[in-house]
Amino acid sequence: MIYKLSMLLAVAILWTQCTPKTAEVMGSQDDMAKEVIENSESFRSKVPSAGPAPTIKIGKANTFKLDNGLQVIVVENHKIPSVSFQLSLKNDQIREFDKVGYISMAGDLLGRGTTTKTKADIDEAIDFIGGSLNTYGSGMFASSLTKHMPTLLEVMTDVLYNPSMPDEELQKIKKQTLTGLAANETDPNAISSNVRAKVMYGGDHPYGEIQKAENVEAITIEDCRDYVAKYFIPNNAYLVIVGDISVSQAEDVAQKYFGKWQKRPYKPYRVKKVDKPTSRNVVFANKDGAVQSVVNVSYPLDLLPGTPDVIPARVMNTILGGGATGRLFLNIREDKGYTYGAYSSLSSDRLVGSFNASASVRNEVTDSTVIEFIKELERIRDEPVDAELLENTKSFMTGSFARSLESPQTIARFALNIFRNELPEDYYETYLQKLNAVTVADVQAMAQKYIKPDEAFIFVVGSKDDVAESLVQFDADGKVDFYDAFGDPIIADKTVIPGDLTGTQVIEDYVNAIGGKTKIASVKSLVSKMSADVMGQSIVIETKVADGKLAMITGNGQMVFSTQVFNGEKAQISAMGNKQTFTEGPEFEAMKSQASICPQLAYLMNGTSIELKGSETVNGVSAYKIMVTKAGGEKVTEYYSIDDGLLIRSVGTQKSPQGEVTVTSDMEDYKDFGGIMFPTTTTISGMMPVALKMKVDDITLNSELDPETFTIKE
Repeated sequence: MIYKLSMLLAVAILWTQCTPKTAEVMGSQDDMAKEVIENSESFRSKVPSAGPAPTIKIGKANTFKLDNGLQVIVVENHKIPSVSFQLSLKNDQIREFDKVGYISMAGDLLGRGTTTKTKADIDEAIDFIGGSLNTYGSGMFASSLTKHMPTLLEVMTDVLYNPSMPDEELQKIKKQTLTGLAANETDPNAISSNVRAKVMYGGDHPYGEIQKAENVEAITIEDCRDYVAKYFIPNNAYLVIVGDISVSQAEDVAQKYFGKWQKRPYKPYRVKKVDKPTSRNVVFANKDGAVQSVVNVSYPLDLLPGTPDVIPARVMNTILGGGATGRLFLNIREDKGYTYGAYSSLSSDRLVGSFNASASVRNEVTDSTVIEFIKELERIRDEPVDAELLENTKSFMTGSFARSLESPQTIARFALNIFRNELPEDYYETYLQKLNAVTVADVQAMAQKYIKPDEAFIFVVGSKDDVAESLVQFDADGKVDFYDAFGDPIIADKTVIPGDLTGTQVIEDYVNAIGGKTKIASVKSLVSKMSADVMGQSIVIETKVADGKLAMITGNGQMVFSTQVFNGEKAQISAMGNKQTFTEGPEFEAMKSQASICPQLAYLMNGTSIELKGSETVNGVSAYKIMVTKAGGEKVTEYYSIDDGLLIRSVGTQKSPQGEVTVTSDMEDYKDFGGIMFPTTTTISGMMPVALKMKVDDITLNSELDPETFTIKE
């Protein structure tokens, strides 16, 4: 309510002082070479002329199997005195049903303690030898200098054989995951990823399972331990050893450290076949207040790793949208100026491959962008590419492939790929010869086989009111399908809106629901104290409002991060030793709007435009959707519960250190303070990578406030 927009400015300032956390994302199992030949950002605008394909010497992979069923793959490389051990499970990705995410959590937990070592002990032991150890749901990776190999393997196998998987660590992971999910619910790129996965693959396919809060809450430590016990077994694993080690040494090491690993029977999981679209379908996910649309043209396809089509198909895709010289980029960014970047990817996969073309564009050019996507897809399918462009593309891909060989993890993946996908032993050593042999005719043949603009999903995440109707033209049956942030179809709200109901009436009902005009008018001052946890740091926000003036202090009890003051004529923000004073503009208008006991009451008195846009379901609650256009032109979408009239969501745009962003505030737990109802919990998403949950500690009405509180000091 009174503190929402102004408070976010303070939080944004605080956020710039914090170190953002990174999230590990696990992709589908694929031909591992794709990540180096689809690197869009490294595709230079001027590519050197193509030359003869260089000879690649990766090193012959030798293999042997231990008695317990562990398949060991060894690639010698004596250039650097280091060695790596990649343990990879054989099973494909499996369904997690109502506990989506537990496999990733189980993998994370593996490295968080053993029966004899804490996580800190493990980290210290690995750091001491300058090595690395990472665990995940499909295996683990460890590396060090060759001379430290015994220490490395002692720690690695301790983690493998004796994981304690402490429940307290699981609770930490679950808490972090829930925080991320809350933010993802309003992040357009996360929404797009969810919707694409669920719609393309289906909720009953491993690639189509989307994690929700209830899935996280349902995960137990027993689930994680059972997964490790069932799948982390030698007869379901490859061990790839790469580096300064001979085959005979590798045999001794594998037997010594992994020979006692006990095998157990397990049943491979069978994955259902994915249905492919037979016509063009427009799928839309609403993001109220969005000024941009996230556009993806996507569909599943059959392209197994290592098959003859893979290399020429990737050449074709690189020309289409593989980087800054791709046709999509040159058209949609350079020529049209619709976006900062437009790219495409074409992926092979053991279960199901995929094609995707993507861009984030302004609302007003969303439909135009889709037109250009379709045009470029049809062009590469119907017209032969330029021979010089093809040669330059192959030259770029040659360089990317050669550079990738500097990483021992790449070599390990290549070796594993050969065995997992039953490829020829020289597949990667002859990769560049096969690449160099791709012709203009090959490129067009691949486009005609794999580029299907008429049998694709057009996924758009954006402002439904501004964009959705313009996309009907692209759907084969003339109907746009709407989905929520987790990829579930939206069931239209069945509420019958009274014919005489107006947006103004909805606002009046809200004012009455929280206490009424008379009671609100009797309040001359308000002091609120709120608290929240930001990146593990507790913050407190104290807000004071009186006579159309506002003062806000944000700190942590020991120090002040920022102060904001609006004295009725000027607004000032002070933070980190800097001051900014405003007499107009969005910051000024935002603080002016919040310098009120009840901004909605001000809507009714100052000529604010209030438009009833219909009804929607918000967090399971049927609500009236109101578009509020303020005097300065700022637009805010607000949702009011049909049942009790209370405001439950507000969506608007706001400036941040990263630029203009869409901010969603969800209000709940209304309580009475001095005869007026206030929400005591406000969850804010969009301003930061994680959702911010603010809790009201206290609200005091009609207390005496020092006039100096609202003084702006120049």
